[in-house]
Formats: sequence, C-alpha cells, structure tokens
Amino acid sequence: MDNRVYLGGGGEDYAIDQGVLLKYANRHGLIAGATGTGKTVTLQILAEGFSDAGVPVFLSDVKGDLSGLAAPGSAEFKLHDAFMSRAKTIGFDDYSYKSFPTTFWDLFGEEGHPIRTTVAEMGPLLIGRLLELTEAQEGVLNIAFRVSDEQGLPLLDLKDLQALLIWVGENNKSLSLQYGNVSVASIGAIQRRLLVLENQGGALIFGEPALDLNDMMTVDDAGRGRINILTSAALMGAPRLYATFLLWLLSELFEELPEVGDPDKPKLVFFFDEAHLLFDDAPKALVTKVEQVARLIRSKGVGVYFVTQNPQDVPENILGQLGNRIQHALRAFTAKDRKALRHAAETYRDNSRFDTEQAIREVGVGEAVTSTLEKKGAPGVVERTLVRPPSSQLGPISAELRRLVMAESPVAGKYDTAKDRESAYEMLKERAARAAKEAEEAERLEEEAEEAEREHKAGRRYSGTRVERSTSSRRREPDGFVESLSKVVIKELKGTTGRRIVRGIFGTLFKGR
Repeated sequence: MDNRVYLGGGGEDYAIDQGVLLKYANRHGLIAGATGTGKTVTLQILAEGFSDAGVPVFLSDVKGDLSGLAAPGSAEFKLHDAFMSRAKTIGFDDYSYKSFPTTFWDLFGEEGHPIRTTVAEMGPLLIGRLLELTEAQEGVLNIAFRVSDEQGLPLLDLKDLQALLIWVGENNKSLSLQYGNVSVASIGAIQRRLLVLENQGGALIFGEPALDLNDMMTVDDAGRGRINILTSAALMGAPRLYATFLLWLLSELFEELPEVGDPDKPKLVFFFDEAHLLFDDAPKALVTKVEQVARLIRSKGVGVYFVTQNPQDVPENILGQLGNRIQHALRAFTAKDRKALRHAAETYRDNSRFDTEQAIREVGVGEAVTSTLEKKGAPGVVERTLVRPPSSQLGPISAELRRLVMAESPVAGKYDTAKDRESAYEMLKERAARAAKEAEEAERLEEEAEEAEREHKAGRRYSGTRVERSTSSRRREPDGFVESLSKVVIKELKGTTGRRIVRGIFGTLFKGR
C-alpha cells in the first residue's frame, strides 16, 4: 500500500484493506466517535502513516497521550499480545515498533518550544472572537487596527494593542468623525477582556519571534515527515484560546502557501482535535470564513482532518467537504442521539453487506465504519474496519524523554527567548514624551513673553534677561504615560508615513512580519 496511509482491514464482514489514498488525502477528513471508542489511537496511526509517507503532520495533544509518537512501542506493554493478534488478523505483516520524528510545541512554553504570533497577524476578526466581543466592540477594534495600519504603528504584543486603545480612547471624538462612533465604554470593555486574557496566560502567544511555518513542514534525514505536536492539556482550560489559535494557524497556512493544484501527496496534514470548540457559539461570519478556507486550502496541498465526538458538531457545509471519514461508535440513548446516528449513517455510500446505522452503533473499541476517497476522488463504499495497532508508544512519554526530544529538535533555541523590538507601545510612548517636552518648552516661552509684556507696561526697558521668579503655580512634572498619550493628537500621527498592510482572509497579515 505504498500509495496510501493504511488504516486497517479484517476480511469477511470487514474491509480487506482500507486506507487513505495519498493523492486524495488533501480532500480533508473526519474522525468521529463517542468518548473511549478509539479516536485518539486512530489519529495516532494516521499521523504515523503520513509521516512514513514523507508528509509533515500537525496535531494537538489534548489528553497528553499523543506524545508517545516520539517513542517506539514495547513488547513489555500490556497490550502487546493484543496488538500482535490484531496485526495478524488484518494481514499487517510488516508491523513493528518504532518512533517517529517529533517536535513539541507549547503556547505557554512549558512542555514544548514556545509558539507565538503577533497581534497584527492574528487580526481583528480572530481577536474579537477570542475576547468574545460584541459587534460594537469589534467595530472599535477594527478601527484601532485601521489606525495601526495607516499610521505605521506595528501591533506585535498585547501592550502594543493596549497602548493603541488608550490613544484611540483619548482621541475618540476626532476618530469618530473619520471612522464612525468610537465609544470609550467599548474601549474599556476591550481592555478588561485583554486583562482577563493576560491573566489566563494568553499574552504569551503574542510577540516575536513569530512562528515560521517552514519549521513545521520538514522531513528528517530518512525522508519521514516531522510530526508537530501542540501540547494542549493546559490549553484546554481556555478552550476559546485553543480554537482561535488553531484557526489562526490554519489561516496562516492558507495565506502563505502557494497553489500546488492536485499533488501526489499533501504538503501537510492538519488535525483539528476537539473541533466542536471551533464552532460552539461561533458567529455566522466566522463559520463562513472557515468554510471558505476548508474549500480552498486543499489547492495549497493541505489536508484538514476534524476530530470530534459527533459529526453534527461540524456545520453541514464544511462536513460536505470531508471526503475521508472514520466513524467510531456512536451511542444512541436519547431521541436526539438516534436522530444524529441516523443522520451520520445517511452520509455514507451504502454497502449491501450490512446496515450502516446498525454498524455505527455496534462497532467496538478499535473498530470503525470507514469511507475513503477512491480513484478520481469518488467516495468509497462504507466498510467496517479493524483499525491497525500503532507502531509508536501508546500513552504519554516521560518528562525526561520529552526534554531530550526538545533538546535534539531542529528548532531548539530558535524560539526560546522572546524579542521586544520597537512597536506601537514604544512609538506612542516616545511621541507622548516628545509632546510633553514640547508643551513644557511652549509654556516657558509663553511665560517669558508674559514677563516681557508686564515689564513693558511698567515702563521698564526689557533687556532680554528674564527676572527670576517662582513658576511653581504654572509648571508641572512631565505627565505619566497614560496622561501623555492624551496629548498626542491625530495631526502628529498623520505626519507619519507608513505602508498599508494587506490583510488576508481572516484579517491577518500577508507576509507582514
């Protein structure tokens, strides 16, 4: 099966051989099933298969189990005999234990290499989604991004956005004339949401060095695709951050990768675990964008596989684009469950050997109802499949082995230290300080002029030397940063020449780092 990723087989009432054709692997896919039915192992064996075929993989490790891809399985493992028996049953003759080239990533930089993006690259639409903003608040955020673009104020990290929002609030009247109503109350609400995000550790994902997608699309010396694992156990405490980040990463792939048409195999396979988090309470505009990306990104050679408990977690228009499907058991305890089960069965091409709805209800752990694309991209007949055992370790690796894998990673040291170059925060702070200095100088000149006028009225001849006196009633210490920002007027910013930044499908920057 050199031209496909092997899923399993069984014979008799099962598929003889079942797998995902590499040529159609970029037509996306679905892995669904109730908790405990084997979705994680299926994801693991697909990642192994794509890696062996020279295809890089990105996946999120929600439960911590998938780190085992970095280590070989073992004959001492309690399921060793079961694995060997399963391999024999399905005719998996070259089954053996081995590890795979793995890179660990972590948004918080604790159990993997730090992974960052900039505020500007994520864009107002996704940040609005991340912060759960109202329509009015999202409008104000869009105005802030427009000011950033037009005035050459780079938004790299959260403090840049916070500083720019302060400036927008202090100048809301002037900005309202140009862009529409800028409510101070909306700015305050956005700042509060940014504070919550910061307290959750979300500020760590914004900054530089930003992720270079090329670091995720590499192969090892043996030609095997590197498996990129995003450590997500802690991240699941902030599910919206998790979903928004993965959606940003998907949009970046869409923006940056060139068109490749219909390649012999994908350039990257992207697994979106816990996919329901992406669509829960998502506004219609966002779902439309996801649908658009899913439809178009396959021409960039990227296959996207959604992993979720129920196919109905995925909107119909997106579900219809998922050509390779692996359905583990669904439970039907309620009328709603039975309806969902019936709907799932109706999406498959019937097999005369069995009833699809009944099969989805009956398949056990390690079994699945599968349908993959055949030649010319036609959906295959639905099959019952015994999923092959994994070659890598089932379950998490030790902390010591994780550290060793990270130390030997090709990106070791590249992202470890954050950089803070000049951006909106520093620029606005500098302008505020300059404005304060100019105001102080103007005040001094005004005082000298007033003194000269008084001397003239008193009939004294002004010699150019000012009488020394206290000006404590008129002089002030330089304003703090927040107060100083209020002195920076739009007129000053309009003197700044800045390039317009082209934004992509989610409002992210197109090669704008």
